[in-house]
Amino acid sequence: MTTYIVLANWTDQGIRNIKESPSRLDAVKKILADMSGSMQAFYLCMGDFDIVLVIEAPDDAVAARFALQVGQFGNVRTRTLKAFPEAAYREIIASLT
Repeated sequence: MTTYIVLANWTDQGIRNIKESPSRLDAVKKILADMSGSMQAFYLCMGDFDIVLVIEAPDDAVAARFALQVGQFGNVRTRTLKAFPEAAYREIIASLT
């Protein structure tokens, strides 16, 4: 599985309906699980982003489909980063010529 960091901000619609956000989070977790992915962490944040998710997905296409499907609901706008764990980082650096 590949790890992705999803940075999200509420839209006007999302913040207007903020009390529904826990049930929306549950729905998002199910959508990801149905795509053979999983949510590793959820953080409510202060600063440039309202939410940070750490997810795992089988590949980039699944991560993209997940972000698009979540975006369709209109409650958040997302940015997705592909993340390399420390072992992969060390392997990448070791392979430099």
